[in-house]
Amino acid sequence: MAKVKTLLRASLPPSLLPHPSPGSLQSTRLAAHMGGEGSYCCIYIASGGNVYTAQISMTGNMVLQGKESLLIPMHTQFLLGTVDSYGNIIVSALESDAEDAERITYTASPQDSGVGEGGWAGINFNPSQNSMVAVARSLCKSIDLYDRDIHIRTLHTIVIIACSWSTNNILSIARQFGLWHPTSLCFLTSSYFGEGNSSVLAVTEGSHLSIWDLRTNQQGGCVQRVSGSSGDPLYAVCSSSYGFVGTGGAERSAVIFDHRRWSILSRWTGCLKYEITGLMFSDVNPDFLYVHGLDYEVVCGRWRGKPQRSFSFRGDSSWLGFNKCSNLDVIAGWCESGSIFVAEVVQENSMDQNETSNAGDVTMVNASSLSMPETCIDTLV
Repeated sequence: MAKVKTLLRASLPPSLLPHPSPGSLQSTRLAAHMGGEGSYCCIYIASGGNVYTAQISMTGNMVLQGKESLLIPMHTQFLLGTVDSYGNIIVSALESDAEDAERITYTASPQDSGVGEGGWAGINFNPSQNSMVAVARSLCKSIDLYDRDIHIRTLHTIVIIACSWSTNNILSIARQFGLWHPTSLCFLTSSYFGEGNSSVLAVTEGSHLSIWDLRTNQQGGCVQRVSGSSGDPLYAVCSSSYGFVGTGGAERSAVIFDHRRWSILSRWTGCLKYEITGLMFSDVNPDFLYVHGLDYEVVCGRWRGKPQRSFSFRGDSSWLGFNKCSNLDVIAGWCESGSIFVAEVVQENSMDQNETSNAGDVTMVNASSLSMPETCIDTLV
């Protein structure tokens, strides 16, 4: 059973960030990563043309519980990749203590840089090849792949295979359909796709989940397409090392797929009150899933068997960014009000029952910001 060990709340000084910039539907403007051997959590948030860094102490067990097992946070005082709305990326090398946040490693731009209208964009690191990143651009309906600052490939929307004139002088065009408007992406990490090799990409587009194998060019690289039963748009996708792939969207249901047959293993219906905009598998127990949506609630529950809620907590306003640390069950969210929430989750039987709660310290690290455009950020440990 998973249980929250630490739940913290910190507030950014209004003088530092008085008004967060407008964002898209997805809460993708926050990245989190643990440092100091688990003693603190580094939070990176994007607003306007800047990325801000905060360091939050994770020492002690600080959890209060309200009605219906709703968790209440204790109030405290207080490789990174970014992509802007046009698909320009900046990848920065950060030490665990975030002291070299000014050092930029490399930048890259799409092949059609400056063409078209800006919109939501997402970035995801390849966990087995950290020099490779995938960048999704919604309005351009494309996925760009980079090896450091070198553009490798673009997954196109529509590829014209052949065209011909009929006897009635009507032009017939055979088309191979690729991406619609992508809304989320992630590399699949299961050993089923090759030990130590993450060359398969999962993308949500419209009401479909599409699977792209970067090792093939047949059908533009699209090897599988799964349609949602309701036809409602999907906004989030995630994967686990056990081969599970999860999706969520306007239907307010978290759907788990088996990657071997792409059949539905479980459907957690009505897990949130509003549309799902993000979900993540637990590393403590892969049978559990973290789900958040358009409002300010985060829910953790068991998806296998009969889905049921385990615990939940709420921010003080809508989420602008939400993220989970790599290989750790430390989740962090940034609210519209400027508050930052961090929760650490462990196996219930691993907690020391005699451990007492202590007050934690929150310090702001490098209040000056990195000068880079924003829309989505991601980290790789």
